Amino acid sequence: MEEREEVKLLGVWYSPYAIRPKIALHLKSVEYDYVEEDLFGSKSELLLKSNPVHKKVPVLIHNSKPVCESLNIVEYIDETWNSSGQSILPSHPHDRALARFWSAFVDNKWFPALKLATITKSEDAKAKSMEEVEEGLLQLEDAFVSISKGKSFFGGEAIGFMDICLGSFLVLLKAMEELKGEKLLDESKTPSLCQWGGEFLSDETVKNVVPEIKKVAEFLRELEVRAQSAASRS
Repeated sequence: MEEREEVKLLGVWYSPYAIRPKIALHLKSVEYDYVEEDLFGSKSELLLKSNPVHKKVPVLIHNSKPVCESLNIVEYIDETWNSSGQSILPSHPHDRALARFWSAFVDNKWFPALKLATITKSEDAKAKSMEEVEEGLLQLEDAFVSISKGKSFFGGEAIGFMDICLGSFLVLLKAMEELKGEKLLDESKTPSLCQWGGEFLSDETVKNVVPEIKKVAEFLRELEVRAQSAASRS
């Protein structure tokens, strides 16, 4: 009998970055053990040993070898289990370059603006960041229309690299909408992205790995209370 490969994923339940390798592993039908980390308490020895540079999740451990950084892990999963399930990265070099370009845009420009808008105390800084968030969503709307070519996903008929990248933030966006009562994804401004988001979250693979929106909204509320309590003590 063939021995099962060691595949272990270190993550935290609410992290969009930890959702990415989970989706990729499920798309490739790879069995794995999941280890929940506590980033507010003490980080496990396994995490510190596996990712000594950043000490962050997610980390994939494959046969005792760690792989770090969420999109790097997704690419590794796609290449390692290339004979199982659909390809996550596009097959054409130009399409692959586009997927990586827009994924970098999401991680390096769009999400940092959203994060700043959420945590800043300055109303001016918040307004400026929200402008960047909205402008970014309009750019992503255009990118989706161009890349998807009328199909359901950035990856075409099936979920691909860019879907995993941007889609990993959808639950967080919906939780923030629930918490603030503000629409971040607006059908009148980004109709294609809104339809894509609905398709992505209702996909069976995604549904099985993303946390509940209500649960994430409650977690964000707790974080706010914790932050206000810390500020009042300082």
